Amino acid sequence: MTLPALTISGDLPVGAHPTTLTEVLEVFANSTLQRRQVGARLKRLYELVASTGGVKRFVVFGSFITRKPDPNDIDVFLVMHNEFDIGALTGEARLAFDHAIAQAHFGVSVFWLRQLAALPDEEHAIANWAIKRDGSVRGLVEIIGV
Repeated sequence: MTLPALTISGDLPVGAHPTTLTEVLEVFANSTLQRRQVGARLKRLYELVASTGGVKRFVVFGSFITRKPDPNDIDVFLVMHNEFDIGALTGEARLAFDHAIAQAHFGVSVFWLRQLAALPDEEHAIANWAIKRDGSVRGLVEIIGV
């Protein structure tokens, strides 16, 4: 899969673009030391939450998937299977599902919900994360193969 070219404003075109973690890291985690470090955080978080077996959708949004030279963190939205039991998690996997702790420990802003809570449906829930603070809309990356 190939991600589309960034727009003139430095964002991905509007929409959720499916791709692999490998491609995300190749495209967005190589140009600066900061990007390599932030990319390593994404890889670590991805592997950790994928190991829970509960991830249905793994979406990346925010400055990391833009042309910004030095993004501070990664923004992730997870849709988890309904059967996902956060109470069964221990160690670092548990930390990933507490927003404030995930930010402090991993340098990643993690937002998540179970698929039943995605109202009115998953597509709309994901599309909400494409809206920037100024009200404009940007593209997202959905990492497939979780």
